[in-house]
Amino acid sequence: MGYVDEIIERAIAKNPGEPEFIQAVKEVLTSLRPVVDANEDLYRKEALLERLIEPDRQFKFRVPWVDDKGQVQVNVGYRVQFNNSIGPYKGGLRLHPSVNIGIIKFLGFEQIFKNSLTSLPIGGGKGGSDFDPKGKSDREVMAFCQSFMTELCKYIGADVDVPAGDIGTGAREIGYMYGQYKRIRGMYEGVLTGKGLSYGGSLVRTEATGYGLLYLTDEMLKCNGIDIAGKTVCISGSGNVAIYATQKAQQLGAKVVTLSDSTGWVYDPDGIDLDAIKEIKEVKRARLTEYRNYRPNSEYYEGRGVWTVKCDIALPCATQNELSLEDAKVLVANGCKAVAEGANMPTTLEATEYLQENGVLFAPGKAANAGGVATSALEMSQNSERLSWSFEEVDAKLKSIMVNIFHNMDDASKRYGFEGNYVVGANIAGFEKVASAMIAQGVC
Repeated sequence: MGYVDEIIERAIAKNPGEPEFIQAVKEVLTSLRPVVDANEDLYRKEALLERLIEPDRQFKFRVPWVDDKGQVQVNVGYRVQFNNSIGPYKGGLRLHPSVNIGIIKFLGFEQIFKNSLTSLPIGGGKGGSDFDPKGKSDREVMAFCQSFMTELCKYIGADVDVPAGDIGTGAREIGYMYGQYKRIRGMYEGVLTGKGLSYGGSLVRTEATGYGLLYLTDEMLKCNGIDIAGKTVCISGSGNVAIYATQKAQQLGAKVVTLSDSTGWVYDPDGIDLDAIKEIKEVKRARLTEYRNYRPNSEYYEGRGVWTVKCDIALPCATQNELSLEDAKVLVANGCKAVAEGANMPTTLEATEYLQENGVLFAPGKAANAGGVATSALEMSQNSERLSWSFEEVDAKLKSIMVNIFHNMDDASKRYGFEGNYVVGANIAGFEKVASAMIAQGVC
């Protein structure tokens, strides 16, 4: 049995009941097989893969808070610090009822390679809670965030671990958490990213993941002889990533025809009305069922179905494992040319393989959605220098980072004989830098 297979078996045995984490380990290590096989003696001696799949540390803690009726509620908080060989731990805080330790570990593991791909000095980590901010008052959200940060603040710092936003954690939540951190620690430092512009936040951070997704997708298409202008795009989700992916796709001349949320999805053959979506989602915090009030010619459907619409480009921007093998078959049959992941691992392994086998260009999330964490790292730089860069400066840096990510994964795929396989290329390009740093720093 080879080294990669041994470590996958060990991960399965040691992490029962954590399917998302096991899926991520399998996907990454399997695609790393060429570079691991070429360096097996060294990596075995250093127990490199064993150290790579085991977090440096993980925290689980109780989060008690009081709701508006005076009732005490209790949630569970998590922070997994996975690997800091190239910089302080960096990764978002997810607030969603589905959060558990397996999901946080999967996200933190993926974050190692995503952060490495940015070429910025940031390591991999992730955190969150099973708290659901939906339907809660501002006071209830503040009560939760203050309690959550009262415990989390013991383990983070500007040069130690720098959390950010994620699903359920927007500017409001980051503000409440930052205020509590500052109050307890008595320090004004860049310990959280995604902050408001009035207290150390960065321009473009809101748009970054969606914009970055399109910058990389556009570069991937160009390098394969395809012009994004005039193409039809299907996008899932209707949160931050989906909204700003839609905006940038439209700016690049593409037509976005779908968006979705947890209850259903909309199809607008004339192209999504972004102003309507922003009002529904960012102002009213409502469901997509309202979209037909703005666009009577659009269609709304309950449940899943975004990927049944004929498109040239598919951008899954909702949640993990949302694009199945059956969805992939429909996309291929409808002539889809490219899939780029705006969410974390939204495509199943079987679907990914089917898309690649049928000639669909596929950009994995650790590369395609790295724009958010890249801009978070740029926010850290601005905080350290006590500077604030213009929108144009940050946007230009973001585009440069995303274009470089594509070429780094493209070059890595060619170096190891997997030209066009950007999953292998992204994993190898991210891994090589981390592996080199881990070996250089000794057993730690």
